[in-house]
Amino acid sequence: MPEIRLEHVTKRWGKFYGVDDLSLTIKDNAFVTLLGPSGCGKTTTLRMIAGLETPTSGKIMIGDNVVFDSSKGINVPANKRKVGFLFQNYALWPNMTVYQNIAFGLSNIKEEMDSYNAEAREAARLIDILENPAQAKAIIEESKGKDGKPDEKKALVYLTESLMIPLSSASKLYKVISSGNIGKSIDSFRSAISQAKSKDQLDEDFRILKDGKPVRTVRKLTKDEIDLSVRRVSKLVKIGMFMDRYPAELSGGQQQRVAIARTLAPEPSVLFMDEPLSNLDAKLRLEMRYELQRLHVETGSTFVYVTHDQMEAMTLATDICLMSNAVLQQYAAPLEVYNKPSNLFAADFVGNPSINFIEASGRQEADGSIALSILDGIPVHFRPAESVNLQEWQKRREEEAHQKEERLKARSKEKDYVEKSNKEEIFRYHIQRTEELDESLESGRTANDDDFVIGIRPELLVIDENGPIEGEIYGAMPTGMESTIKVCVKDYLLTSVIFGNLHFRIGTKVRMKIAESRIMLFDRKSGKFIALGSIEF
Repeated sequence: MPEIRLEHVTKRWGKFYGVDDLSLTIKDNAFVTLLGPSGCGKTTTLRMIAGLETPTSGKIMIGDNVVFDSSKGINVPANKRKVGFLFQNYALWPNMTVYQNIAFGLSNIKEEMDSYNAEAREAARLIDILENPAQAKAIIEESKGKDGKPDEKKALVYLTESLMIPLSSASKLYKVISSGNIGKSIDSFRSAISQAKSKDQLDEDFRILKDGKPVRTVRKLTKDEIDLSVRRVSKLVKIGMFMDRYPAELSGGQQQRVAIARTLAPEPSVLFMDEPLSNLDAKLRLEMRYELQRLHVETGSTFVYVTHDQMEAMTLATDICLMSNAVLQQYAAPLEVYNKPSNLFAADFVGNPSINFIEASGRQEADGSIALSILDGIPVHFRPAESVNLQEWQKRREEEAHQKEERLKARSKEKDYVEKSNKEEIFRYHIQRTEELDESLESGRTANDDDFVIGIRPELLVIDENGPIEGEIYGAMPTGMESTIKVCVKDYLLTSVIFGNLHFRIGTKVRMKIAESRIMLFDRKSGKFIALGSIEF
């Protein structure tokens, strides 16, 4: 499967930027989720790669093929990019059966393909089955009803799915086995192959050759080729028994499977999905996540998946592309985004329950630790897991900010530059309190080099009778396996996840400790991640 590369891709409408200068590489056979809040640019990115939206500028490559290049005027249409697109609303034809819905796209394919002797290829496949007929006989035996007679319709479905043959071949096979004339039929099929070879030069796969090379012609798929593709994908998504039903006769999950099968039938090299599970209930969504994981492995295709549900992104993806306000925030494996977010936005958006943010002020000491004051006067030391020099880090921050400003100035001098109306802003993190402060007062504060933000995941805030932090249970939500609790410390609210079937009474005094690793330190001035480490009281 091909690698997908985006180079400086931008999409704007007037002064509003849907995607701003995005560079991204999606590896072969990856499962990438485009994650972010509504309006961040993830669906626009997906549609640009698929060819359903034309970028304003940039370059897009699928494998070795340039499918878009604004500088060279290249824009390959969507139907020539050999990609599949799965929409949010399924878009099934209500007047067509499941079989017809899946086959519809295949019947419209017309491109250069190898030419086969279909009769000889079918005869060879039937000979293979009939020389060892035990499996086919067992399948027909399974289709018997209460009267002891085989149900032909059911038997044909079983034969097509189990032996991966088109319906016409299954029908011939059923008649041969039912008649008992297996030996005579094998001779007849061998005769058909001999006649075909006397007429055409064929290779071992029964492709027609000319001067030793396969003959390729622009043609449509044959009825048997379409049928075989439909049966193949119906088995893959487990809807073989619903082929004669109409969409209205199917559940939401079954309709979703039909939509997936229709997308997979043309064997796309890349499969794009735009929030395909959003119409399903919670239980069915969970089941379909497992199905999508299985399909990704079995098809070997590259999956690109749009969602605003961070749980879907975490459970499905090999890589998460996190976006906000048209700009890429982080592109990394799910656990890296969770454990080592690039900035405050990434830390806040990924994780449920949300991360605890605690403001802190202080300076780095000679031993490398950072002496901080948190929660209105509690003194602590943040000890980085890896050595970090704050002065050097802050110097690099200023250099990067200057370089970014210079790049923006250079872009502004370009002929086609348009000033961005939805400009980037430092993410406004939220500090939970029992009485919320006025946001306008919060946003008016200025940060300096001594100001930081500590990020603590809820599972790292532990109830411990010997813990250094004293608080009071403000709220508790037990789910059986775990409980999510809010603890009031002074007038701050901290969220903790406690594993186990425990009960917490509101108003109870508790003590807490912070786990010894994976505590995050962020720069309040820029919002950027500084280091992982531990908190010492």
